[in-house]
Amino acid sequence: MLKKIIFALIAIFIIIQFIRPEKNISGNETFAIQTKYNIPNDVENIFQSSCYDCHSNTTKYPWYSNVQPAAWFLADHVKDGKKHLNFSEFTNMPLFVQNHKLEETKEMVEEKEMPLPSYTYFGLHPEANLTDAQRQKIIDWADSQMNYLKQTYPADSLAFPKRE
Repeated sequence: MLKKIIFALIAIFIIIQFIRPEKNISGNETFAIQTKYNIPNDVENIFQSSCYDCHSNTTKYPWYSNVQPAAWFLADHVKDGKKHLNFSEFTNMPLFVQNHKLEETKEMVEEKEMPLPSYTYFGLHPEANLTDAQRQKIIDWADSQMNYLKQTYPADSLAFPKRE
């Protein structure tokens, strides 16, 4: 009986290897944040190592992304990350949303909610762990971009529309 259960589990594991999620590799950067906002090289490097895998249209997949069910978890994780913030689609959003996303980016980094612990667990992405200095660079950058928006656009274009 135990042999049958083990055989069935192995068979299921092998079968699920053929059910693969779509990978996030479009690379479409038409509306990327860099097309409108000034991002210094040091901040861009931080974004590349700590943010873009889940918050852009191009994910660098680790070796374990080819093994199910890990690939399903990663696909869901990336989909959820892009739903909240996609740097590759940033300028395609209304100004008030862009301003809000900059504010959220600052807040999430400031409160050490990003990058997610599940991304940095087990030393799988050691480069994604942010130092306090790196966090401060992102915070300062987000502040400067929000100030740029405030100086460049009317205040009502940066506020969420009132519901009637």
